[in-house]
Amino acid sequence: MARILYITYDGLTDPLGQSQIIPYLQGLAKLGDQITILSTEKKERYRRKHKIINSILAEAQIQWEHIFYHKKPPVISTLLDVRKLSNKASVLSRKNHYDIVHCRSYLSSLIGLRLKRKIGIKFIFDMRGFWADERVDGKLWNLKNPIFRSIYNYFKRKEKAFLFESDAIISLTEAGKTEIERWQDSDRYKNKINVIPCCVDTVFFDPGSINDSTQKEKWTQLELRGNEFILTYLGSIGTWYMLDEMLEFFISLKKVRKNAKMLFITPETDHERIFTGTNQHNLSKGDIRIIEADRKDVPVYLSISDFSIFFIKPSYSKISSSPTKQGEIMALGIPVICNEGVGDTSEIITRYKSGISIKELDTYHFSKAIKQMGSTSFDKKALRKGAIDYYSLDKGVAEYYQIYQTLTS
Repeated sequence: MARILYITYDGLTDPLGQSQIIPYLQGLAKLGDQITILSTEKKERYRRKHKIINSILAEAQIQWEHIFYHKKPPVISTLLDVRKLSNKASVLSRKNHYDIVHCRSYLSSLIGLRLKRKIGIKFIFDMRGFWADERVDGKLWNLKNPIFRSIYNYFKRKEKAFLFESDAIISLTEAGKTEIERWQDSDRYKNKINVIPCCVDTVFFDPGSINDSTQKEKWTQLELRGNEFILTYLGSIGTWYMLDEMLEFFISLKKVRKNAKMLFITPETDHERIFTGTNQHNLSKGDIRIIEADRKDVPVYLSISDFSIFFIKPSYSKISSSPTKQGEIMALGIPVICNEGVGDTSEIITRYKSGISIKELDTYHFSKAIKQMGSTSFDKKALRKGAIDYYSLDKGVAEYYQIYQTLTS
């Protein structure tokens, strides 16, 4: 039985925390590990969601500690948050004598590395992606600005330290692992790299648990008749997701399928960006549906899809990206449309015949993909089987558990 301190700069009350942190740790707790989560929570979300999250974690016998996230002023607020996390982690470590500190991404790993050097605790660098490069590729850090250039260089140095000094490394993708193994001095750490993609609760995303009457209620709520061709987009519209290109694809689709509607299923309350995009592309309100959905309602809304789409800005850092939504969509037996150049997404589509991967985001390739949509028969059961094979939460939990066992044996 391992005693784990799990540190995350993402909040458990965030949608990501509920889909990509809690389910893993619930599974590990069931296997006997003693887990404390130290997270960074946004005050408003914490106020609305903390009772639900507390109840879930208490049932799993997981201890939850947190600090509150600060957004302003830029950079300084992050430094203050990391200091608070570090102080709290030190107090918890002295009290609970953890075996392993499991750090999600780079900011948390600053604390894990410090604890490793100070008290010799085993340190897992769960990198989640090339974080510093993502900040540059996403235009959040302009390297022409000397402050951001200095911050970027600092984290690239720390990245090397995380790789060299960690006891285990987690990459989300095979493409990311291959790239890391090309880096200088990779012989010092490549044997520590484990590939575990963003996993999916395939029991939660199960078409067998959704009945016809529940689906019909959603059709009615969305003012749909039930005979439309539904293209869905699942999730937030953030830095990386290419709204304009997805809307352009939908316009091309409308030319072939006159009854097509596009449904955005999102946790966001502010839909202005989507409406601005639809207006700029001269789409009528009748063509678009937007539903703000809690996680518990996502499977039934998603289940009315004929296809689901996501386009992600391809960049160097995105070779390490594993979109959770791909597995969730597949688990419901829905084919996906995505672009090439993002993590292992295209390879997964090829391996499991689970959708269409588009090489270039232009009208020619859109038309080619739309023809393929009409001429290809996708087996819903096979898609779900592929999701279980590749994205299974049980499989991910087992792989993390094996890492914990190896580090504490």
